[in-house]
Amino acid sequence: MIETEERGGDTIIIDFSVNIVSFVMSIIEWSIIGYLAYRVYKRLETKPKVWKVVFATFVGVFSFSINMEWFHTLVSVPILPIGVWILNGALGSREDRWNTYRRFAWIGFFSNFIFLAGTLITILIHPLIYPDNELSTYIKATDEASIITIHPAGEGRTLDQEKLMNQLPSMERVQFNSAFWYEEMYLESGSMKNKDERFPYQLIGTTPKWGFGHEPDVYMERDGKGILISTPKTQYYFRSPETVIEEVEG
Repeated sequence: MIETEERGGDTIIIDFSVNIVSFVMSIIEWSIIGYLAYRVYKRLETKPKVWKVVFATFVGVFSFSINMEWFHTLVSVPILPIGVWILNGALGSREDRWNTYRRFAWIGFFSNFIFLAGTLITILIHPLIYPDNELSTYIKATDEASIITIHPAGEGRTLDQEKLMNQLPSMERVQFNSAFWYEEMYLESGSMKNKDERFPYQLIGTTPKWGFGHEPDVYMERDGKGILISTPKTQYYFRSPETVIEEVEG
């Protein structure tokens, strides 16, 4: 949810959006890391300062990783313990100090695998809580919904908010051919480029399901039956049996 507040002529934007699955998983990940560090710390006969333990663990997190995309999510696989090597180079001349902090440095490095596991679990769990084939994931509340015209092809029409609310449960996700849409809008129009813009409206004033993680951009098709959901990762297209826009009288 994004709220705006004006103070002294300035507009302050406050973003309350949170990916609740990632947030909870982060708490679990850091709790595991903290527990491992605490177990090691308790076993030491000579207790180092806590801030040095935290610093050694933090340095150990640095690693050379291979990044790959899985289900539209960037996943980092740690390969080389760069942070451990750095700490070893800095403390190697003092074997007693290295023996004390090397355990925490390695905890830092292996915490990358904890983060990796958390990311993979999040990828699996998030769609179960927020199904990508249900429009209610992206449009949960429509009390303040309206459309703004972003192309001249959509002028002279307005949103029927009641129809939108009634049609949302029946809208189904369908596959779309973006290459065909591109050809239709940019190639077939010739000199009248974009004359028949497919999505001349943007739907505003809606909110996604709480905890989804971000505010998607929502576009309305010119016939009022199609909705295009655009997220930072991908796009989804939903169709309604009936139109939710109407001609402006006057």
